[in-house]
Amino acid sequence: MAIFTDDSPVGAPARRRSRWVGWTLLAGALLGSFGFAMVPAPYVIEQPGPVFNTLGTVIFDHKQVPLIEIPGEKTYPTTGALDMLTVNVVGDRQQSPSWFEVAQAWLDRSKAVLPLDSIYPVGETVKQSNEQATVDMQNSQKDAIAAALTRLGYTLPSTLSVAGFSPDSPSKGRLQNGDTILSVNGTKTDSVLGLRAIIAKSGAGVPLTIAIARGGQTKSVEVTPQLSAGPRPAPIIGIFPAVSYTYPFTVKIQLQDVGGPSAGQMFALGIIDKLTPGSITGGAKVAGTGTIDADGNVGAIGGIRQKLYGAKNAGATWFLAPYSNCNEVTGHIPSGLRVLAVKTLDDSLAALKAISTGASTKSLLACPAG
Repeated sequence: MAIFTDDSPVGAPARRRSRWVGWTLLAGALLGSFGFAMVPAPYVIEQPGPVFNTLGTVIFDHKQVPLIEIPGEKTYPTTGALDMLTVNVVGDRQQSPSWFEVAQAWLDRSKAVLPLDSIYPVGETVKQSNEQATVDMQNSQKDAIAAALTRLGYTLPSTLSVAGFSPDSPSKGRLQNGDTILSVNGTKTDSVLGLRAIIAKSGAGVPLTIAIARGGQTKSVEVTPQLSAGPRPAPIIGIFPAVSYTYPFTVKIQLQDVGGPSAGQMFALGIIDKLTPGSITGGAKVAGTGTIDADGNVGAIGGIRQKLYGAKNAGATWFLAPYSNCNEVTGHIPSGLRVLAVKTLDDSLAALKAISTGASTKSLLACPAG
């Protein structure tokens, strides 16, 4: 007769089998989770990109050159920094980030996770997106030069023309490359931001009458705007507008591999600083962003939260933010960075005067505290 005690190996084979099955299931679950984490996700990640001091130098065509150069004109020494900021987009339709990378980005306040279609709309190639960004950058530089010189008292004639079309553009067959846009619904416009404002006011689905000059003749065409894709849908007529100004002298902005319109404000401030005696920063390291038109109006941009962190990481202590971006700024300012809101180039210059002299900024615009 067998006598069993509490530590007798009764049922040991069954327990071993149970443990083996459990470990196998756990290993399978872990491998499955790891495999899923590595699967590409239908998202892209926005994160802080390179920072460029508009008062400093950059590498352009393999040479170190001033980012802003004004040959033939008297310029003045500058101090401090007027940093323009960029956003780096991780992922595209050919290679999107993994679910693991997306999860990491969700936990990082300096990054944003956006649907792939919001950055690269269906039917638009990466090449087409980059071409639009390049045109936007070229226009922002022209507008920045115009804004700065206008603020300094110069008068600049300008024209607005058609430089290309987006996919499925409602303007194809009605407008042509090289057309000069004279007016829209009877309102004259010679700036990209002005054109966009007129289209936005009219709305999608409402026909616009566009007066153009083509081949030495004037004519009117009708185009019906449609809503754009992306996180901020807006009425568009699907063209790449290009603005041309007649400048009194040459201003060269030398920057490669950066697209978009959001550096306009900082370009304009850099030009003014170089063309006027004294330092408008007072030696402070100031960062900022915002579109600008020839009249000096500062407009909203995308990715401002990433730019706030980019400014902080680059050592800036002050940040000039478009007032129209305040809803995205409030509650998301990195520690140690002070933000002033601006609507116009004059607002920006007033903010810089306070910063450079150490005066109180209480009377200046600011985004609501959060």
